[in-house]
Amino acid sequence: MINQGKILIVEDDLLTQKALEFRLKKDGYTVVKASDGLKAKELLISENPDLLITDLMIPFVSGLELIEFAKNQLKKAIPVIVLSAANQEKIILDSFNLGADDFMSKPFSPLELTVRVKRLLAKNG
Repeated sequence: MINQGKILIVEDDLLTQKALEFRLKKDGYTVVKASDGLKAKELLISENPDLLITDLMIPFVSGLELIEFAKNQLKKAIPVIVLSAANQEKIILDSFNLGADDFMSKPFSPLELTVRVKRLLAKNG
């Protein structure tokens, strides 16, 4: 299978993280994982992923801070999908204002996620 790109998953719920990893690997992506924002910041630098999928409520560094770090401090043009149980309008708007490209509420459809990942990578690739 052709390598479709490298995706960083930032999710502290291990069951959700495993489900994402399984789906994305099945679709031919290389997957890098972090369970907290500090590790995710390191991986953004060392692994240079093609796409970031992050929860907002993660330990140490929030998902919003992570988006800000990737987009503004590292100046990466990395597409970002926010995956969160938080469905307050302000949080969703804050994500987009910081540079998120897409937002999916939990629970999510793995097939819908696949479509969104492909679309974002095609647009940025």
